Amino acid sequence: MSAVSAETVLLATVAGIEEEAADRAGRPPMVCTGTAAKGRTLALNSPVDLSGRCAVVTGGARGLGASIVHRLARAGASVCVADVRREEGEKVCAALTVDGHDARFMELDVRDADSVAAAVQELARAAWEVDILVNNAAVDVTKPIEHLTAEEVTRVVSTNLLGPMYLCLEIYRRMVARGEGHIVNILSTAANRTWTEAGPYSASKTGLRAFTHTLFQEAQRDCLGIGVTGIIAGGMETPFIMERFPDADTSKLQSPDVVADAVLCALSVQPGSAVPEMVVIPLNEPSWP
Repeated sequence: MSAVSAETVLLATVAGIEEEAADRAGRPPMVCTGTAAKGRTLALNSPVDLSGRCAVVTGGARGLGASIVHRLARAGASVCVADVRREEGEKVCAALTVDGHDARFMELDVRDADSVAAAVQELARAAWEVDILVNNAAVDVTKPIEHLTAEEVTRVVSTNLLGPMYLCLEIYRRMVARGEGHIVNILSTAANRTWTEAGPYSASKTGLRAFTHTLFQEAQRDCLGIGVTGIIAGGMETPFIMERFPDADTSKLQSPDVVADAVLCALSVQPGSAVPEMVVIPLNEPSWP
C-alpha cells in the first residue's frame, strides 16, 4: 500500500465526517481541499466561522500555539494568547490587531493553579467567557532519567499535565453551565509510545491523553453541547524542537500550520458528531505507532 501524508489522512477523515453531517442535515457538504502533495497546508473551501466565539490558547506566543492563534483569529474568533513569554505574545496580538482581529495577551504560568483561576475569573468579569480552550503549552527536558533533577521533572509534569487540568477545572464547569464549548488538548506521539531521554515528557502526555478521554466521557454525560478533542501531533518545525535539536532533519518534521488546521477541523464538526481524537504526523514520523 502506498504511503499517504498527514494532510491526506486528515482531509479524508474530515471529508467523511462532513459528508455524513451534511447528509443528515440535508445540505451540500463543505469540501476539504489542500496541498498535501506539496506538504504545506489544508483548508476548508467553506471557511469555519467562529465569529462571536472567544478562545484561549496557552503557549500561544510562538510555534504551534501561534499558528493556532492565527487560524482561530482568521476564522473570526476573539483570541486570548496565554503565555509566560510577554514580549512574543504581545507581538502576536499586535500583528493580529493590525489585521483587524480581536486579540489580547494574558501573562499566565499554567503551573500555578491560583493564577489560572484568577485569569479565568478576570476574563469572566470582562464578559469574555471562554468558548474554546486549546491547551497547547508544553516543555521538555531531554536528559537520561539518572541525570534528571526533581525540579526538572516537576516543571515538565506541572506544565504539560497539571496546567491543562487546572484550565479544564476552571473552564469546563463554566461551559457546562452555558451548555456549550470545545476543549482541545494538544497531545504527542509520546502519549502512545516512549523513547529514551523523554521520561517526564512521555509520562505527562500519556497522563493528559487519559485525562482527555475521561473528560470526553464526562462531557457525554454532563452536556452534549461540549466537544473534547485530543490531537496527537508528530514532530513539527518549531522552537520546541529546533532549540533543543538545532541539527534536526527538518525534512522529517511537519509545519505547525498543518496541526493548527487540525484544530480548526475538530471545531468544524457539526452537532451530533464528535472528533474525540486526531493523529497528525509527518509522512516519515519515526515515533508512530
